[in-house]
Amino acid sequence: MKLIKFFSFACLSILSYNAVAKIENPAEVFSRSAEFSNVKISPGGDYLSTITTKDSKKVLIILDAKTRKPLHSVYFSTNAQVGDYQWVNDERVVLQKVYLKGWQDHPLYYGELMAVNADGSKPEYLFGYNQQGQQTGSRIKKNTPIRATAYILDPMPENKRYMLVKALPWGSGGSNTAENLQQVYRVDVYKGKRKKLATAPISYANFLTDDEGEVRFVSGTRDYISSRLFYRKDHLWVDTEKLQLNLEQMRPIAFGDDKDSVYVVGSEPGKNKGIYLINIKTGTKKLISRDDVVDPYNVWINQNNKKLYAVEFENGYPSYEFVDKKDARAKLIKQLLASLPGHQIHLVSETTDSSQFIIKAFNDRNPGDYYLFNNETMKLEYLVSQKNWLDPELMAEVKPISFTSRDGKTIHGYLTLPNNLEAKNLPLVVNPHGGPHGPRDWWGFDPQNQLIASQGAAVLQINFRGSGGYGKNFEHLGHQKWGTDIQYDIIDGTKYVIEQGLVDKDRICIAGGSFGGYSALMAPTLAPDMFKCAIGFAGVYDLPLMFKEGDVQSRRAGGRYLEQVLGEDTKVLKSMSPTHNVDKLKTKILLVHGGDDERAPIEQFEALEDALNERNYPYQKLVMDDEGHGFYNDEHQAKYYGEMLSFLKENLKL
Repeated sequence: MKLIKFFSFACLSILSYNAVAKIENPAEVFSRSAEFSNVKISPGGDYLSTITTKDSKKVLIILDAKTRKPLHSVYFSTNAQVGDYQWVNDERVVLQKVYLKGWQDHPLYYGELMAVNADGSKPEYLFGYNQQGQQTGSRIKKNTPIRATAYILDPMPENKRYMLVKALPWGSGGSNTAENLQQVYRVDVYKGKRKKLATAPISYANFLTDDEGEVRFVSGTRDYISSRLFYRKDHLWVDTEKLQLNLEQMRPIAFGDDKDSVYVVGSEPGKNKGIYLINIKTGTKKLISRDDVVDPYNVWINQNNKKLYAVEFENGYPSYEFVDKKDARAKLIKQLLASLPGHQIHLVSETTDSSQFIIKAFNDRNPGDYYLFNNETMKLEYLVSQKNWLDPELMAEVKPISFTSRDGKTIHGYLTLPNNLEAKNLPLVVNPHGGPHGPRDWWGFDPQNQLIASQGAAVLQINFRGSGGYGKNFEHLGHQKWGTDIQYDIIDGTKYVIEQGLVDKDRICIAGGSFGGYSALMAPTLAPDMFKCAIGFAGVYDLPLMFKEGDVQSRRAGGRYLEQVLGEDTKVLKSMSPTHNVDKLKTKILLVHGGDDERAPIEQFEALEDALNERNYPYQKLVMDDEGHGFYNDEHQAKYYGEMLSFLKENLKL
């Protein structure tokens, strides 16, 4: 069947009441957060909804799907704003209430869930510590306060009355709250009355519920590295370790054709993660999907029957493997990929009868466009763009690359190339990602890299050993090698693009955030003549200090994690710390940090600053006292981008 594209400019003009005119200042243009995000359609198809911004706060807008007229907006007049939200039935949404505090620009979420109908009627505080209602009488269960952080586990849109919530109890407080055992509640979406259904047997739980709202499976971890999977039998949790499935890092994702079978993400020893169908009755497993290079990036579930229909991989460019080729969604994605060439397609929301879908189309030059697809008329109707002030035709292309490291490992990455410039002898900014374990770089739109490319420089991203997404063995290669083999991969990748004639070896800088900030200062100690300048953003610079300061070491699992990925030899840790190696630096330095950073606390910045001052080493700095681990505020982001550009222009002669 042929898709019919239809552009609804009327819809765009209605929604874009806060659209921003173009600004010549590139730092401001690229620092602006998305105008529209999280676009959804109600289960019955009567309403459209989106998150937008008003007075620098997130607002939920609900529109009539036919007329496109706004019906209601959820806007908190206090220091609160709307967080994530979901439709829980044909008429009602449940949303998170998050707070913007004066001392911290990142929103803080205390676990409160609110509900309201599409027309603004029947607002209710459903779940949280601040509920003012009290129980009256022994038989009447009213919504009462609960000291826990709540997330919607299963909206159960066909139930009409109830949803499932997973809640992390606060207990007595303290630094280990995140490791408390999560609980599952059935919650009345109109009154907030709740009933506890289950408690996880392990921390950091990932639950899987069936069509009837029964909690059937859960996985979790005690050290951030390994995981365990449990299933529910006679109201008790049973560890699948007894089944001897020989699978690691298991996480339940969808149900098979019978009550005893479940699809899981997992890995066999020495192999990448794949999708397996396991049977808890027979103890058997079957490999369904696996890539030889990368782990699954995403799994796609039919929300109506909770069955798996596709797996998404990203070995260079994103691609789908359709597990259930008969599922209508699989066929639709194939049609949409053909209809919107050059874009990746995600089905982000749908009606209960699957007659209408919200589509997000995006690529390396386009942060995302939202469409409404009608499955009956086969019409594809444009709704809004995340950042309509950016012209994709003027953006830079992102190309996958791979090279061989000095010890023979194949390393993958991405190279962003400036638009309308020959890819030859370009100035280069190396941009190591954070983590380092778990995260990886992806093909797609990156505002900072696009900003740099708009000034005529290429940007190199490297998925060095230790990165997530390339199998457990590859990730573990980076353990206790933060300041050695990981940095050599970054240096070897830089040498590779030099040898290809793509970049000018005399105009190279390095800039990164978090672990990337660490690498931005550590790599120049190992290759002091390679980098003309270095920008460390929210970096960790003193590895021994990680065991004393920051939110990782404050948790039991975090302490065990640091011991495994860093080791406990203080001499080795110091040898891999920029703070203890400033004598090897030759590069120009810019340090950027948030005063309220909990992951890489300000003590990390101060330790490096003290070491630099002790040697009278010149550097520039930008500290935002009310920012955390990364800048949330658009104005602060623009200020950082402006400082970064000035620094790069001076040192790379842009």
